[in-house]
Amino acid sequence: MDGVFSDWWLILVSLAATLVLVWLALAITLWLIKPDDVGVADLLRLLPDTLRLLKRLAADSQLPRRIRIALALLLAFLASPIDLIPDFVPVLGYADDVIITAVVLRWVTRTAGPQALTEHWPGTADGLAALRRLCRLPEAL
Repeated sequence: MDGVFSDWWLILVSLAATLVLVWLALAITLWLIKPDDVGVADLLRLLPDTLRLLKRLAADSQLPRRIRIALALLLAFLASPIDLIPDFVPVLGYADDVIITAVVLRWVTRTAGPQALTEHWPGTADGLAALRRLCRLPEAL
């Protein structure tokens, strides 16, 4: 069983590292928006809220099919042991995962539109504002 699946733990580490780095980007953005009002609970909620948002966007049949396809391809890429830069390369190894995740997240949020984001966002208004700022989206009207 040597081969692709023999190093399954590398896949899990890759996914975990990517999620941590995406969470870190969201947390820093939220802290920059409201440095005095951000609590630890707000920061810890960002990643689960973002994951639930992506799940809800993928399940919404009113949105274009290309959103669901992009999210499925992102998940497949993150679960795949094939990387643009191998994960064993220090720092840069996870950079391709993080960059691709950020690009897909930005594209999905822009394609879905502000109404869909507001409708599907499970967290606080400040968390949504951080996501909008990170993805360079305009504030809600």
